[in-house]
Amino acid sequence: MSLLVCETFVSILGESSCVGLPAFFIRLSGCNLRCRYCDTIYAYGDGQERTVASLVAEAQASGMQYTLVTGGEPLLQADCPDLLKALADGGFTVLLETNGSRPIHGLDQRVHRIVDLKCPSSGMAAHNYLKNLDDLTPRDELKCVVSDHRDFDWALTTIRPWQSWERHPVLFSPVFGVLPPAKLAAWILATRLPLRLNLQIHKYIWHPEARGV
Repeated sequence: MSLLVCETFVSILGESSCVGLPAFFIRLSGCNLRCRYCDTIYAYGDGQERTVASLVAEAQASGMQYTLVTGGEPLLQADCPDLLKALADGGFTVLLETNGSRPIHGLDQRVHRIVDLKCPSSGMAAHNYLKNLDDLTPRDELKCVVSDHRDFDWALTTIRPWQSWERHPVLFSPVFGVLPPAKLAAWILATRLPLRLNLQIHKYIWHPEARGV
């Protein structure tokens, strides 16, 4: 079992409900989407071929409890589910970031799945696999990255039939450098819904284009 890996590193989690916690990051190579605001274009290409066993061993050597598997789009690689299971078997708290275009059904139930809902400004909204919303559990999260109020309204309208905010965390993130966080905070407050403002805090701590941090 092997995967193409863009990079591995230790840092703090910059997003999700686990924001601020130290973690071991595994960024897999390749993505099937081309979001207009993508900040990991460097992960589109080929990476280093690594075995599942070597990645688990590196995660164990890092001393971290949390492991994040991200991309690119991790679920494009056939052996990603095996990596997630092996990490969970190793005692890690495993987080998966996925762009929401691939089915999440059948993944190890111990994995915390953070699923994107691509809004219109991304240019990729037609690629959302909405059946994923049926599979989200209280241990999972739904993330909406928004550029403007149109995105915000679209996201709320899309997820309203699932009443997602009553079943699992729903995160709203402003596109960094485009939408001021204060504006998004005001929109969230106006809904009176339990939505979570999700800032990419690593971009405030380090340079927004820094890698490996």
